[in-house]
Amino acid sequence: MSPVTIADREIEDLFRNEVLRKFPGHGVFGEEFGEIKGSSSYYWVIDPIDGTKSFIHGVPLFCTLIALMKDDEPVFGAIHNPILDDLVLGDGTSAYHNGTKISLRSCDSLSQATLLTTDPLGAEKYREPNGFDNLAKACKLYRTWGDAYGYYLVATGFADIMIDPKMSKWDIMALIPVIKGAGGTITDYYGEDPVKGDSIVVSNPSIHKEIINYLKP
Repeated sequence: MSPVTIADREIEDLFRNEVLRKFPGHGVFGEEFGEIKGSSSYYWVIDPIDGTKSFIHGVPLFCTLIALMKDDEPVFGAIHNPILDDLVLGDGTSAYHNGTKISLRSCDSLSQATLLTTDPLGAEKYREPNGFDNLAKACKLYRTWGDAYGYYLVATGFADIMIDPKMSKWDIMALIPVIKGAGGTITDYYGEDPVKGDSIVVSNPSIHKEIINYLKP
């Protein structure tokens, strides 16, 4: 078993045990151990290390993602970067960074926008690539400060767009209440509900429709 797998499993195991101790009726769904069903309508979703490659190489941009679900809708989310001591919490109506209320910065056009993604080749692997390439050209700045850290940067007002063309449930759920709480729009690649999707587009509401128009095949 690799060191990163050991770390993933130990974090998730610790979290599961704490949830079951404090909320014995709640379920838990995680990347490493799958699902434990509970008797309550509430359950938790965890990605113990989002940004595995950063973790392996000692780059301090990996995070832990945790979401609380009620009837399959995320009602609370947390993004935690243990190295930089950053904690972002959101409940869909408000969001906080280390206790201070946050919101997305103003961005009225793509020509002002900083675009982030995790994998610069992701669109070519999973989606029609020309739309993403054209979107990147329309933006002021394009960088690969990705994984959960990219969503943290958007939520705290340091970037304007974050896109991932391929994601899993444990990647997505915590981001939804955080981004909405910070005043952002979050959808899948086609502008639909991200809860049922396998991709994510996050941005300021004023430019979101234009972004989706670029990405749609």
